[in-house]
Amino acid sequence: MAQLNGKERSEYLQAMFDRIAARYNLMNRIISGGQDLKWRRFVVEAADLPKNGALLDIATGTGDIAFEALKRRPEATVVGADFALQMMQVGRRQGRYGSLVRWTGADALQLPYADNCFDAVVSGYLMRNVADIPRALAEQRRVLKPGGRIVILDTTPPPRNLLQPLILAHLKFGIPLLGRLLAGRSASDAYRYLPESTRAFKTPEELAQLVASAGFADVRFRTFMFGTMAAHWGCKSP
Repeated sequence: MAQLNGKERSEYLQAMFDRIAARYNLMNRIISGGQDLKWRRFVVEAADLPKNGALLDIATGTGDIAFEALKRRPEATVVGADFALQMMQVGRRQGRYGSLVRWTGADALQLPYADNCFDAVVSGYLMRNVADIPRALAEQRRVLKPGGRIVILDTTPPPRNLLQPLILAHLKFGIPLLGRLLAGRSASDAYRYLPESTRAFKTPEELAQLVASAGFADVRFRTFMFGTMAAHWGCKSP
């Protein structure tokens, strides 16, 4: 995976996420101990979507953040976008909200939307997978209305503390083992890649700097789960 870039990287990730689509939600619940539901609620709260607003959930996957947005703002226009089409097919079949999300196939580096059309752009576990973070941020800023908010949820490298060896062991051995047991051997590469991408990703401070450099104001972040997860947010200056 490390040697792939451009179109090859995109195609590899697309196929990988489609393979794990059926068990993706279950794996997230187990790996996080159910905490991922709280993190997604936090993302929607930080988005501060106005009444009758429009929200883009990029890398929506099976739509958990999009669904949470509709729970909070039933009247909102919520667009769920992803390049992993099978993930969105799973989401489309989910309960009462699956048919309310406007599902769209999209590339995070070239969003198929007009300038200044969303009140909020949110993402969960997108940034560590894109080949060009500044370009992805620029695209999200482009489609945001002036004053609109960006919110990013993603994993972070384990911080240097007493828990780091345990967390690294869980990433290296625990998650791949769970992946094989619950998602099958065909998904084993996915649950090796996901921990590796976490260890290689930006620290919360580094990502905050990238968000600020992309032209967002009032950039802040909050970490969760012993510093292994972070939510970043900011706004597009009027």
